[in-house]
Amino acid sequence: MRVSMTINGNPVSHDVEPRTLLVHYLRDRAGLTGTNVGCDSSSCGACTIHLNGEAVKSCTVLAVQADGQDLTTIEGLADGDTLHPMQQAFHECHALQCGYCTPGMIMAAVSLLDENPDPTESEVREGLEGNLCRCTGYHNIVKAVLQAAGGAR
Repeated sequence: MRVSMTINGNPVSHDVEPRTLLVHYLRDRAGLTGTNVGCDSSSCGACTIHLNGEAVKSCTVLAVQADGQDLTTIEGLADGDTLHPMQQAFHECHALQCGYCTPGMIMAAVSLLDENPDPTESEVREGLEGNLCRCTGYHNIVKAVLQAAGGAR
C-alpha cells in the first residue's frame, strides 16, 4: 500500500505493509530515528510525535492511518541551528539523563504547552504522566517545561 504524508514540512511517499506501525515507518522508511521505540505497547511515550498538531504515541498508529496527514517529529522542532524553546529548556535544565525518553518527552511537553501555556508544576506532572523516564529524571524535566512556559509568556 502506498502512503503519502508531510513530515516536518516535507512531503514523503512510500510503499508500506498495511500493518506497519507509524514509529517503524518513521525510523525505517523515512529515516527519522529521533523517534524512539520504547515498548510498542503505548506505555512509555518514547515514540511521541505530533499528528496534525496533536501529540500521539506513534506505536499506536498504523502508517496507513497517517496517510495524507501532517506529522512533526523531534527532528522538525528546531529551526535550522536554533533549538525550539522546549529543546533549549531541556538543555539548560539538564532535563535528560540517558536521553532515550527525551524526544518523546519534548514532543509531549510542547503539546502540553500548546494546550495549557501557563501550567502549574502539578499540571506539568499530570500532563506528562503518559511518558516514562526510566532514569527517574522527572524533577529537571518538570523544571524545563516550566522554564519553557515562562519563556513563552
